[in-house]
Amino acid sequence: MSEEGVYILKSQKNNRYYIGSTNNLSRRLNQHKLGQVMSTRLLRPLEFVAFIKCLDLADARRAEYRLKKYKRKDILEKTIKDGIFPWNH
Repeated sequence: MSEEGVYILKSQKNNRYYIGSTNNLSRRLNQHKLGQVMSTRLLRPLEFVAFIKCLDLADARRAEYRLKKYKRKDILEKTIKDGIFPWNH
């Protein structure tokens, strides 16, 4: 699978969310599962909760950065529920 987009994971350990971007979702999820991603290694096990497609990897990186700047769980949970970015409403 080589789709560009932003993905959101939820730690089953502490209920915190992790936001990332990729151009290969299955590869990236496997890296998280195997503990190869330093920022999520201690958060495992992780649950995949959302993927939002983007135009390309650069667009996905911008969307990831912008979504992380919100820093509010309610906005992130609405994004997960709706499957679209908050600025697309």
